[in-house]
Amino acid sequence: MKAIVIGIMPQQKIRERVLAIARGEYKPKSTEPKIWFTSMKSLAEVLSDDNRALLKVITELKPESIAALAVATGRKPSNLSRTLKTMSNYGIVDLKRENNHVRPVANATEFRIVAA
Repeated sequence: MKAIVIGIMPQQKIRERVLAIARGEYKPKSTEPKIWFTSMKSLAEVLSDDNRALLKVITELKPESIAALAVATGRKPSNLSRTLKTMSNYGIVDLKRENNHVRPVANATEFRIVAA
């Protein structure tokens, strides 16, 4: 599994970068971060030790649903669902809707952090 590159930059700089890309003034390199956080603190909340362990469990067990993952990890489904949704918003986890359940899929278990 490939490592995801994560960048840390102030909100204003992220906004300026996105607008420059939209105007065609800047073309990001393939090695540049695709996921951005505004602070090390917000990154640490999303990629906490517990959440990185959760990604590893998802990768190894390939659970069929959030409920199955909750049983495997001993976490409450509601708490787990909230955590997975946050990670999904950043593109770290995909939540695949299948029949009557949602299957979590980890997109990475390794991260490279670039502080701008």
